[in-house]
Amino acid sequence: MLFIRAVLIFFLFTSLYSKEKLKVTVSILPQKVFVEKIAKEYAEITTMVLPSASPHTYEPKPSQMMALSKSDLYFAIGAPFEKTWLPRFKSQNQNIKIIYTQKDIKLLESDIHDHHDHEGCSGHGEKDPHIWLSPVLVKTIAKNTLDALSQAMPNKSKIFEKNYQIFLNEIDKTDKEIRDILSGLKNSPFMVFHPSWGYFAKEYGLVQLPIEIEVKEPKPSQLAALIKRAKKEKIKAIFTQPEFSQKAAQTIAKELEIPVVSISTLSDDWPKNIVEFAKTIKGR
Repeated sequence: MLFIRAVLIFFLFTSLYSKEKLKVTVSILPQKVFVEKIAKEYAEITTMVLPSASPHTYEPKPSQMMALSKSDLYFAIGAPFEKTWLPRFKSQNQNIKIIYTQKDIKLLESDIHDHHDHEGCSGHGEKDPHIWLSPVLVKTIAKNTLDALSQAMPNKSKIFEKNYQIFLNEIDKTDKEIRDILSGLKNSPFMVFHPSWGYFAKEYGLVQLPIEIEVKEPKPSQLAALIKRAKKEKIKAIFTQPEFSQKAAQTIAKELEIPVVSISTLSDDWPKNIVEFAKTIKGR
């Protein structure tokens, strides 16, 4: 009888132990992918910015704040809303540990002001947060994620390390696939509404031409200059995001008789999303 009881207690203990999970909150969906790749079943993940919401204007829902109050870790990535909200998240949950997954990444200046001739441009010095769109930089994000998970759950660190190594191989495969797709397109320009693809452009030797000026739609004179530039560069398509206005992009596209291609930078289907973007650039 004592032996059976001991066995039952052992199984109860091990089943409870195996169900141990970290409660994790991330800013955007691609990060959810990165945490899942490394933590697998050992993390329960809440994502703040859901599809169709913009990280520039985002405000958390009460249900998300509730999940956040129980979270062990918050993985930040430099999204614009974090500046306002991270201190509030910390005051809501004193025990939460905030991890800056952009640590050790040299951030680019935001590309919103590039390629435009306009006076009195304010807001210089803004950093581009879209680091997850470069597979090479995702390796650093993954390393910062691994370190934080291993520190929070040391008894699973070997498992996390193994999963991380598998994920690194996937990232390398994605990077190679994109390089193969874009080979021969050195310094090719592509036009976007919101300048999200700066790190991607830098990594693969492309030139991003943004329509948006100071986070606003361009004025008529600026629009005319953009159309002229797009004609000169023989732009074949304009890339927009579902989270942003399509109006200026549609105007330019109509004038040049080229398509508008909508592609979200916040897709949870990483890496398929960035490979598709490369294919679309190549196909245009």
